[in-house]
Amino acid sequence: MIPRQEISAWRPPVTGVVEVFHARFTEHAYPMHVHDAWTLLIVDDGAVRYDLDRRERGTPSGTVSLLPPQIPHNGSPATAHGFRKRVLYLDMTQLDERFIGPAVDSPDLTDPVLRRRVGQLHAALANRGDEFEAESRLALISQRLRAHLRPMPAVPGAAPDRGVAQDLRDLLDERLIEGITLEEAARLVHAHPAHLVRAFSAAFGIAPHQYVTSRRVDRARRLLLDGQPPREVATAAGFYDQSHLTRHFKRVVGTTPGRYAHTGAVN
Repeated sequence: MIPRQEISAWRPPVTGVVEVFHARFTEHAYPMHVHDAWTLLIVDDGAVRYDLDRRERGTPSGTVSLLPPQIPHNGSPATAHGFRKRVLYLDMTQLDERFIGPAVDSPDLTDPVLRRRVGQLHAALANRGDEFEAESRLALISQRLRAHLRPMPAVPGAAPDRGVAQDLRDLLDERLIEGITLEEAARLVHAHPAHLVRAFSAAFGIAPHQYVTSRRVDRARRLLLDGQPPREVATAAGFYDQSHLTRHFKRVVGTTPGRYAHTGAVN
């Protein structure tokens, strides 16, 4: 069977929606990666299997999947003919960090009303001039998601132990574009390089280099949909050159930066 893929992506002028992404894949498998935004996913054909927070998950028929930001996950076809999906990337104005834990525990929601509303929002986002409708539908969706997740109230004065893993993640975020060597990072957080890699991987379920690459690919997606050419995006997102961007972008997203940018130009 010849691998088949169809991709469409764009940034709508609707507050709260970072990106709309539609795709059909027969064989593409996403490596472990993270996003800065919430991933709201419905599968229209086939099924996807994925790992989230070291647990195997899937997209049973009729469900809505909500993958939280900064939590590593992958994805691959769970059926022989692949899958067709529609994704909304939502920023933290829709769901704040209190909802991350509940979403990790229960990412797949069986809710026909929610699924129908998500489909209606996709339809509104595809039509220029329907932004007010899209904003209205998004408000209802966010409210229903919050009702599903029901975060536990914060405990006053309780602060998690940051440790060297969190210190390294803060440092990687701060130096995302210019980059940093492992040796320098180890010196700055006062840990041996090997211990730093092991601690980060154990804490977050993803290696430090995978984390940096996926964060840079996320940034490249936004810049491409803003109309910047791949050559400029490579440098602006922290890649060495365009070929370096292309190699990692295709592995994570399933298509080249040039083709991805073209899909945004036609929406």
